[in-house]
Amino acid sequence: MTDASIESRVRLAVAAALDKKATDLDVLSVGELTSIADYFVLCSANNERQAQAIADSILDRLKSELNVRPLLVEGTTPGRWVLLDFGDFIVHIFTEDVRRFYGLERLWGDAPNVTAEYTGEGVAQAFKKTS
Repeated sequence: MTDASIESRVRLAVAAALDKKATDLDVLSVGELTSIADYFVLCSANNERQAQAIADSILDRLKSELNVRPLLVEGTTPGRWVLLDFGDFIVHIFTEDVRRFYGLERLWGDAPNVTAEYTGEGVAQAFKKTS
């Protein structure tokens, strides 16, 4: 593993996702609600190809910069919901229709949204899709 803090690993994953134009990115602090993970990173992609590019970017950056590898990667084929499990945080990359259908934000509605802590307030708003 690495000596990097969970915050630095989540921040790097967020930056890698945004570099590949992930939209509607949210970081939920779920640690008080479940033992599964401390954070969920949720983001959307326009299509399956972009979802895979986002996942590849996150995996590459965490491995090359912090020597962090996932415990589990699921959903790369067909790529409508890609899950990257790093143990203490999980990244969910959805196509927009799949994200709406499953509504993880609703399921984890009690989890504090800490996106601004990982992106900076201005950056978080700039990457949010307009409704």
